[in-house]
Amino acid sequence: MAKRDYYEVLGLSKGASEDELKKAYRKLAMKYHPDRNPDSKEAEEKFKEVKEAYETLSDPAKRQAYDQFGHAGVDPNQGMGGMGGGAHFGDMFGDIFGDIFGGGRRSSGPQVYRGADLKYSLEITLEQAAEGYKTEIRIPSYESCTTCNGSGAKPGTEPITCRTCNGSGQVFMSQGFFRVQQTCHTCHGTGKEIKEPCSSCHGEGRIRKTKTLEVKIPAGIDDGMRIRSAGNGEPGVNGGPQGDLYVEIRIKKHSIFERDGDDLHCEVPLPFVTAALGGKLEIPTLNGQGEIDIPEGTQTGKVFRLRGKGIKGVHSAYPGDLYCHVFIETPVKLTNKQKDLLREFQESVNADAGKHSPQNKSFADKVKDFFK
Repeated sequence: MAKRDYYEVLGLSKGASEDELKKAYRKLAMKYHPDRNPDSKEAEEKFKEVKEAYETLSDPAKRQAYDQFGHAGVDPNQGMGGMGGGAHFGDMFGDIFGDIFGGGRRSSGPQVYRGADLKYSLEITLEQAAEGYKTEIRIPSYESCTTCNGSGAKPGTEPITCRTCNGSGQVFMSQGFFRVQQTCHTCHGTGKEIKEPCSSCHGEGRIRKTKTLEVKIPAGIDDGMRIRSAGNGEPGVNGGPQGDLYVEIRIKKHSIFERDGDDLHCEVPLPFVTAALGGKLEIPTLNGQGEIDIPEGTQTGKVFRLRGKGIKGVHSAYPGDLYCHVFIETPVKLTNKQKDLLREFQESVNADAGKHSPQNKSFADKVKDFFK
C-alpha cells in the first residue's frame, strides 16, 4: 500500500510551522497511543504512521528533501523501517513528552547530574566595600576517598551492576498511558550497587573536607550583591560538572555613614555659636577629613552636599555624593556665668523677636490666632 502524504497524516498544510507540527503530533499520538487503544491494530498502525511523518518533517534536511521529491527523497530506513517491529511504544512516546518529564529517550548508562550550588555570606565593612577587598574563606568540600580510591566499596571488593535498573541508573514507572522515567532508588542513579561499603566514606566514594579559597571583592560592591566562583560548589554525580559557589556580600552597619546606592549620608552636630555666626565645620569622609562652610543663621536639618565624596559603584562611571545633615547641639552643664550670659543674650533677642527669631515669632502668632 502506498504511503500517505506526511502532511495529510498530520492534518497540516505544506507550509506548517514547527510549533504546528509539534501540536499536531502530540494530539494524534495521544489519540492513537496503544495504551489508550488496547488490542487495536488499526490504532497501532496509525500511531506508527504519525510518528514517521513527524520524524521526517521535524528534521529540516529531511523535510526539504521530502518537499522536493516526496517519499522518494527520504531514506525509508530513517523512518519506521529503522525502528523495526520491536520498538517499545513507551520509548516512542517519551519523545513526545520528553520536554515535560525532563528527558527524551532512555539513556544507555547512569544519568549525569551537575553538582549543587553553594552559598556563602561574607560580612565586610563599608570601607572595604568602597575600596575593594581581598580575603580568604573556608567552605565545605569533598575529596575522593583514599581508602577505596573513590569506588565507595570496601578495599578488596568491587561495586556490582545494579540489579534494579541493570546499570542504567533509571527506572520507568507506568501512570496510565504515560511511562515516567525516574532515578533508580536502589543505586541513586549511579548504576552500581555496593554490597560492602568502605568504612571511611560509608560507600559515598568521597570524604567531606573544607577548602580555603581567595575571594576578591570589587570596589563599590553593595549589600546583597553576589560574587560567583565557578566550579567551587558541590561535586557532580557520575562525573557531572561541579556546581558554583555564590558569595553573598553583607555590609556591616557603619558608626557614621549610611549608604544609599552610591551616595552616603551622615548626621553632623553643629555648635550653637557656629550655627548662629557661621564659620567652618570639619566633617568626616571615607577618605579622611573634609570641611564645609556654614552660613550665618543655619538651622537644624540643613543638608550640605559634597560632590564626588560618596562611593563609586561597581557599575558606575562616577562616584556618588556625600550628604551631611546638620543638627544644632544645645550646650549642656553650663556654669552660672554662662547661664547669666545666655539670659542676657535671650533678653536682647526678645527685644526684636521678629528680626532675630522669625520662625518662633511666626509660630507664636499662629498660636494666638488659633485661640482667638
